[in-house]
Amino acid sequence: MHAPSRVRIRRPSRYGVPSVLLVCFLASAALAGCGGGGGSGSTVSRTPSSPNTASFSGTMPPALASSASAAISSARASVSAAASSAAARASEFEASVSAESARRTQAAQKALQGVSGQGNALSDVGMTGMPKAQTGGVLAVLVTITNKTSQKASYAVQIDFEDSNHHVVETRYTGAENLEPGQKNQPIVFSQKSGEPPLTPRLAKAQRY
Repeated sequence: MHAPSRVRIRRPSRYGVPSVLLVCFLASAALAGCGGGGGSGSTVSRTPSSPNTASFSGTMPPALASSASAAISSARASVSAAASSAAARASEFEASVSAESARRTQAAQKALQGVSGQGNALSDVGMTGMPKAQTGGVLAVLVTITNKTSQKASYAVQIDFEDSNHHVVETRYTGAENLEPGQKNQPIVFSQKSGEPPLTPRLAKAQRY
């Protein structure tokens, strides 16, 4: 026969309840008090569980995929349209510059018809050669026209490009219109000849009208 088991009796606490039972009772009461209910006690939020990834297929739903594809196509079309618009604006600007240059040339040629000598405004016009590194290797001159009078005036300028023997190889025209007293305008004149032989620009005429 087996020896009788020894029964261990715990020493009661001062409240008359064994200490182990008392601790369990207090812990249970604390947990119960932290629970939800109509009281004013705080609520313990439950820790969210991880989603069941086994239900994920790994592919986008057809409707969502179609919407995303449409958004990407729209974005690409917007970028392409913006690039085309920028190119169109650049082309328009270049055309407007060319048109303005042509208009100035015609106005200057007309104003210089019948003008003898170097004109009446040579002292109002200056020239500065531009570095070919900035003009793509093309011979260009920055013309500075300043209205030094006390009244509004327009100007017509003739520039001759000469070779080393002072022979005029090319003649170009430019000008400025309706400059206020003291106002300055700086058109650029380009030579259409090649760089050989090298040419030298010379201010031939300047007429104020």
